[in-house]
Amino acid sequence: MTQDELQFVLSEGEGLFVEFKARLGKTLAQEIVAFANASGGRIFLGVSDDSQVIGIEIDNRLKSQIQDISRNCDPPIPVELMFLEEVLIISVPESSNKPHACSDGFFMRIGANSQKLTRDEVFAMGLRSGRLRFDEQVCAGFDFVSDLDEEKFSAYSDVAGLSKGLPVSDALINLEMLRMENKRLVATNAGVLLFAKNPQKFLKSASVVCALYQGNDKAQILDRKIYNEGLLGNIEQALNYVKRHMDVRYDITSLKRKEVPQYPEEALREAIVNAIMHRDYFDASGDIMIEVFKTQIVISNPGGLVSWLNPKDFGKYSRSRNNLIASMLMRTPYVEKMGTGILRINHELSNAGLNDAEFCFDEHNFSITLCSEERGVSGQKSAQKSAQKSAQKSSPKGSPKGSPKGSPKTADKILDLIRADSKISASAIGREIGISKRAVIKQTSRLKEAGQLRRIGSARGGHWEVIRDEEGSEG
Repeated sequence: MTQDELQFVLSEGEGLFVEFKARLGKTLAQEIVAFANASGGRIFLGVSDDSQVIGIEIDNRLKSQIQDISRNCDPPIPVELMFLEEVLIISVPESSNKPHACSDGFFMRIGANSQKLTRDEVFAMGLRSGRLRFDEQVCAGFDFVSDLDEEKFSAYSDVAGLSKGLPVSDALINLEMLRMENKRLVATNAGVLLFAKNPQKFLKSASVVCALYQGNDKAQILDRKIYNEGLLGNIEQALNYVKRHMDVRYDITSLKRKEVPQYPEEALREAIVNAIMHRDYFDASGDIMIEVFKTQIVISNPGGLVSWLNPKDFGKYSRSRNNLIASMLMRTPYVEKMGTGILRINHELSNAGLNDAEFCFDEHNFSITLCSEERGVSGQKSAQKSAQKSAQKSSPKGSPKGSPKGSPKTADKILDLIRADSKISASAIGREIGISKRAVIKQTSRLKEAGQLRRIGSARGGHWEVIRDEEGSEG
């Protein structure tokens, strides 16, 4: 650091990345921990709070004291020391091993101050950093003798191809589902989720909820089931639920009849396994939901992307929130290869002639939506597109140049419904003509771009207006 750089820092004053301290004191450890737990920063020893350089005697003893303070943090924090004249600068990097504590507790840099963290804030930091994992924690109250379901373990052993030679307890210890503490067998949460007789007795986040709706919204529910069969049982039960309630059409070629399900089973399984493997089991405020609508299925779970996965890398790399659960499912046919689930879902949908899945996530939630509004094999879709292009080429000269893409029949139906009720909602339109709300929004957007439709007022309180073309007929 040059003298000019120091003067600039002094003129700016203390902030998120800068702390001034006149001398070495008891609070230095707090400042080091606070910067390491945040985004890093620098501590200037020999500078008063009002940005005045008062100087400090810099010798090997002072440097040694600072290094001892940083090493005594839990876990230790590496720091770099540099000096300019009588100012000692302690550079603290942002840590990849958060959270850190000193003898006074946990601290974090917030604005120009270092603040002590509450228990919940420390807990949240541990979760974000991936240092605290739900599936690795010991489940209090679980009794190996009375609460273990040996049939579930036997079923898992069969699908995972485990050796039958070991006693159950030894096999579970090797799998890290059990461990010995104080001469007593205790179960990890992963072990409870997989092999307890009643997982929800111990873990409120163990169940999966399936629901069937009449249309494409939640206005009328037709059926609802809650499954608490352990992780493998929940996967099978949820998959069977969807298969029972989704449509099946029949392709008849020659003398053979082929069943074509509304959604490919492989894509459904991948989406369900993804929700069970990656949900945030600490968050008991919500359930894994499998919701079956008329033309779409939404599979959602508490817990967004893990904080150590950049959103732009979603679908490229796999970062597991629950390492033990992931390792156990990796041994089964449910998970072929980590990090390829998203690609396989879209591959199976594409082979079935369907659109790619829609993935939505924020800090707290994750969902996968499979839509069947464009059903059919790829060849049929290509034929439909060719027919649409031919129709556009042969359309009369008086037709609007901006005619919307997609099915003319669908667009006409939407316009007819709007003519009958200018305040009709997208959800209501979807229910009437059997497509999703998302598809309605796409169609109305195209109609607006083509100059055939106009929205007057807000989305909630406004209305639609069908626009007349130059010849006086409605578009």
